[in-house]
Amino acid sequence: MSDRLAGRVALISGAASGMGASHARAFVAQGASVVLGDIADEAGAKLAQELGDRCVYTHLDVTNAADWDAAVAVALDRFGKLDVLINNAGILDGGPIGEYTEAQWQRALSINLTGPFLGLSAARDALVAARPASVVNISSAAGLQGVSGMHGYTASKFGLRGFTKSAALELAPHGVRVNSVHPGGILTPMIGAPEGLSADRDENPRARLGTAEEVSDLVVFLASRESSYCTGAEFVIDGGMTAGAPAN
Repeated sequence: MSDRLAGRVALISGAASGMGASHARAFVAQGASVVLGDIADEAGAKLAQELGDRCVYTHLDVTNAADWDAAVAVALDRFGKLDVLINNAGILDGGPIGEYTEAQWQRALSINLTGPFLGLSAARDALVAARPASVVNISSAAGLQGVSGMHGYTASKFGLRGFTKSAALELAPHGVRVNSVHPGGILTPMIGAPEGLSADRDENPRARLGTAEEVSDLVVFLASRESSYCTGAEFVIDGGMTAGAPAN
């Protein structure tokens, strides 16, 4: 175990699987205490048991403000403070205009954009009290460039990028940094990648999918004091996908 996050307390949404579970494991390994928030209660409780006494699971529907209030209360009651908020929960869906429904659009925005807003609203006072504090919003490469057919997802991730900046400006005087992370294709169940799937792919210069652990390394940096001069910024981890088209 290292100590880059020693003494820090983090609340991670969407923490029961995929990138969220990877972030939780990395945070505990770096000395943090973690509140795991998710709607997958069985998987979340199992992960909390695996990670030990510095980890607790709570049910968290990110579209529900009361769930957010309760999750922040768990952090304060169990660990005495809250230093870090990781808005990781999200969904990925799509469809062509004319077929992609209003209900799909609203669901994408509700989880991917309103969820982080509700999370930071609930956690704001606790983060200020624990200053210096850090918020990491997991956006997407789709928050930097359009993706055909992924209208709600793209709009929500662009919106989260903008919310990151307005929140960073407002909270900087209060000792709270806010940054966004923009992964490209990452090998997780969200993109339908089953366990054991090869990471090889030719849609970026690195010619492969990324791993959740690679994203977690970046999130640990942003949660730590190592990134003390970083706020309102976009951190891209996409294998070069948004840099442009690689030569044939």
